[in-house]
Amino acid sequence: MAQGVSSAPLAPPAHDLSMLGLFMQADWVVKAVMIALLLASVYVWAIAFEKFTALKRAKREADEFEDRFWRGGSLDELYRAQGDNPAHPMASVFVVGMREWHASTAAGTGAMMVAGTRERVERAMAVTIQREMERLEKRMTFLASTGSAAPFIGLFGTVWGIMNSFAAIAGMQNTSLAVVAPGIAEALFATAIGLVAAIPAVLIYNMLASQMGRFAGRMEGFASEFGAILARQTEAAASAPRAAAAE
Repeated sequence: MAQGVSSAPLAPPAHDLSMLGLFMQADWVVKAVMIALLLASVYVWAIAFEKFTALKRAKREADEFEDRFWRGGSLDELYRAQGDNPAHPMASVFVVGMREWHASTAAGTGAMMVAGTRERVERAMAVTIQREMERLEKRMTFLASTGSAAPFIGLFGTVWGIMNSFAAIAGMQNTSLAVVAPGIAEALFATAIGLVAAIPAVLIYNMLASQMGRFAGRMEGFASEFGAILARQTEAAASAPRAAAAE
């Protein structure tokens, strides 16, 4: 006896719900959002590696320089050893301070010269600290921008994907979960990638900002102590001719 053909509806085609499958089945706009977020995430980690490495090197070199500075040797010898283009931020502050001090004290002596010298030296070192910190903080704005914007970019991809899913549902006139779920999963995957990019960016930015703030404070403290040393030497040089004349 011939068997009758089953009249049961055909099952919907299976969907690949792996991460690669969700990406490949997504709409081109959602794909573009995912690619942009993935590239941003890779760049975030590249910046993190570069900044943490640079900070570690700057701290190590600052330790070595301060050890030499506080040994009590000649400041002029240390100045000549650093050269015109010092290799790290702390040495740059020292070299600029010494250069300005030499230029100012060569102009003459007197109470006005002492006050003016200290002001010019402190200003020169403050400008150098700001310039060195700007160099260290380069590309930090990308971390902050990624941390704040990536979730919304991912949400845009999600909204776009859900709109396409509902449009497809309306066209198929089938609201079963098997039809709805794959499209919704593809759309939500964009939000997940946005969070993958945003969360590390925020954490890395906060850690780097804290460490850079401490390093900037360390350089400012060194500049204040060094400025006080140069001020004492300037006052001693200014008082020497008066003492000789009194004798």
